Amino acid sequence: MLVIGTNGKGSTCAFAVSAVAATGVQVGSMPSPHLQELRERIRVDGVPVTRAEYAAAFAEVWQAIEQHGLPVLAQGIYTATAAVHFRRAGVRLAVAEAGIGGSRAAAAELGLDVKVVTGIGLDHTRLLGGSLSQITRAKVAAAQDGDHVVLGRLAPEAATAADQVLKERTGLSVWRMDHEIHYTARAAGRGDDGGTTTLVDVFTPRAVHRDLPCPLSGAHQHHNLALAVAAMDSMAERGHIQEPYAERLRARLAATRWPGRLELVAHARLNDWTGRVLLDGATNPQGVATVAPEILRHARADGNSGPPVLVFAAMDDKDVSGMLAPLPDHWPLVLTRTDAPHAANCTTLHHRLSPDRRGPCLTAQNTLTALHQAAELTGPGGLIIVFGSHRLVGETRTALALPPV
Repeated sequence: MLVIGTNGKGSTCAFAVSAVAATGVQVGSMPSPHLQELRERIRVDGVPVTRAEYAAAFAEVWQAIEQHGLPVLAQGIYTATAAVHFRRAGVRLAVAEAGIGGSRAAAAELGLDVKVVTGIGLDHTRLLGGSLSQITRAKVAAAQDGDHVVLGRLAPEAATAADQVLKERTGLSVWRMDHEIHYTARAAGRGDDGGTTTLVDVFTPRAVHRDLPCPLSGAHQHHNLALAVAAMDSMAERGHIQEPYAERLRARLAATRWPGRLELVAHARLNDWTGRVLLDGATNPQGVATVAPEILRHARADGNSGPPVLVFAAMDDKDVSGMLAPLPDHWPLVLTRTDAPHAANCTTLHHRLSPDRRGPCLTAQNTLTALHQAAELTGPGGLIIVFGSHRLVGETRTALALPPV
């Protein structure tokens, strides 16, 4: 299964791994990007490989590169290393997350015949094109003759472009959200973080799945869960897996975790500061807008006298003002730079802020310094919200002594 899209790929993959593993088979996965360590990009049944396993698979790939004089491309190396480990471990089914593109993603070369498109938005426009139509074509072009394609909700312009690409293929089967796939969600109590726990019913052409728990926060995760379950049904339709028992499917979905996506560290500590840290890897305006209701909920539940403090970093091609727009502009903001090669520096980020922004703005040379500045601003027991870059989320998890998961 290859998962493509602008937002929601990682969460959909996490749900899909849980759903496929519920059938009793081992499933490998290849999330992208990693947060803290490269080995997070290779997982079996959702668990990252060990450092030794990663090193052994990488050594085999590097030997082949040197022996045949192959070009060195990072995404290709990541994908090849995962494929080598899966072969070594006897893993026969994989859930892979496409990188920035779709047809040009290294994972598209793995021959996975179920393609899932989570949604399309304006991001990476310098590489994929400046319109929804161009970006959609670049991503959906990963679909090959004979594939089964699962389409999430798309804006009309994106849906039209997707249909145009798919009409060029032969032997496809296509399931679309709100057409062949439907879901309903209902509240079922309160979770540990104060949010509403939800049960989701998913309807596909193959089966009806009722009372599926959705442990990841935010209404957008109901859509991601439904896509993942539809993809599982697609794999069963093709004979790749058996139907899971309903209770086993519910249990595996209930245990799904995806770090760095509305991840609340309720008892965070930085030296002598203790408080709460909310992490989210939203990397574009539509991603921030999607998670903003949950961020605002956590802010309301904070109980601290002052507002939460934002810690923000982004790559140098991002719409900074658009990413900050969904959140209150009076909240204090700390801008920083991660160690990513194409991360924007603080001066660039500051120049891209809206001129109407009202809240105080500080800059910090690195993530750790930014977190300490935010802790001083929010005070003991306050809330720090970290977002804008997956690398920033990863560096924050490391600073908080959280292990890769």
